[in-house]
Amino acid sequence: MSTPTATRLRAGAASVTVRSTTSAFVTSWALRYFGPWWKAAAMPVDEVLAGPLVTANVDGQAYDDLAAHVTAGPHDKVTYAKAQLLLVRDSTGTGTGTITAVSPAEHLAYRSEPFAGHLAVYGRAPEPVALAAARLAREMIRAALLRDGWTLLHASAVARDGRVVLSFGSKGAGKTTTALLLASRGHQLLANDRVFVKPVGDDLRVLPWPAAAAVGLGLLDALGLYDVVRERLRAGEQLHPTQHPEVTAALLAGRRDPLWEPDGRRERKVQVFPDQFPGWFGMELATEGRVGALLFPRVDAAAVPALVEGGRTLGEADFMSGSTEDRYPDVFGLAQGIDPAGGVLARTTVAEHLAVLPHRQVALGHDSAANAAFLANVADDL
Repeated sequence: MSTPTATRLRAGAASVTVRSTTSAFVTSWALRYFGPWWKAAAMPVDEVLAGPLVTANVDGQAYDDLAAHVTAGPHDKVTYAKAQLLLVRDSTGTGTGTITAVSPAEHLAYRSEPFAGHLAVYGRAPEPVALAAARLAREMIRAALLRDGWTLLHASAVARDGRVVLSFGSKGAGKTTTALLLASRGHQLLANDRVFVKPVGDDLRVLPWPAAAAVGLGLLDALGLYDVVRERLRAGEQLHPTQHPEVTAALLAGRRDPLWEPDGRRERKVQVFPDQFPGWFGMELATEGRVGALLFPRVDAAAVPALVEGGRTLGEADFMSGSTEDRYPDVFGLAQGIDPAGGVLARTTVAEHLAVLPHRQVALGHDSAANAAFLANVADDL
């Protein structure tokens, strides 16, 4: 058995500890994944005394025992993280609310005690266990922040001197493009796709949502980052393991055209670790800030970068509501009684704060240099 290790994550007033007694890979993964955006730090295991906790171990026997428990009797079936999950809830009458689940395809088993703030993960290999532990630790942080009055917005974000520019829009509108272009022109990248916000006095405070950033092959090429990624891969480095193998093969082969799912509706994209933005691309990251302005981009291949007339108000799709979060349903009871978008009152208050801030609608073309120069000027003028 390896030396027990632990990593504590902190965002705002929320904290979660990831602990493992069998694999330092699990806790080092959490440190790498969350460190650039949340205040992740290694900590002595003997200091893990209280607070929300994810225990994650590579333990085939524990996996087998929990899998046998779940499948021995009636159980529910749900889809969680694109895999089938079988689960049973405590029926002993003890009132503990314990939830036991197994994902046969991933060889992962879970035991959640939501009222105790403890969730255990067991599996046969370090990487799946580390991925599951990080995902669940993030969900525990989210639940704590939502209880503390934060709201989750569907937006990208960059910061300069603590002042944040948010970019809104549906998939393909250009949120990621806008954020990465501004990050290449002196702003710090704070979020790729979603952010936590909370009114504090006259300010709207912002915290990042750590996640692998999905960047299409075409956008990667247009940003001038394609060759950097390809050379890193050829040297033996890796991108996030959720990246489809065909994307990795395309990069190694030098293919720059977009790759599509078989149904042709979704693009398969490069999955970038948070720490690869500064490490590979030289982009600085921000860990917090206050909202100063809003952008509403729209990408059109034939467009010349320009301001667009007309107004744009926030709608329900600009908040990360339940309908947008169906990939990770709260099957482990981590966010019982919490609106996943932060509650109607919180959303209304945030929308009111945002409505009075400077905002611009912008059209972007496919000339990244022109887009970057234009966006930098707009951001400076806001």
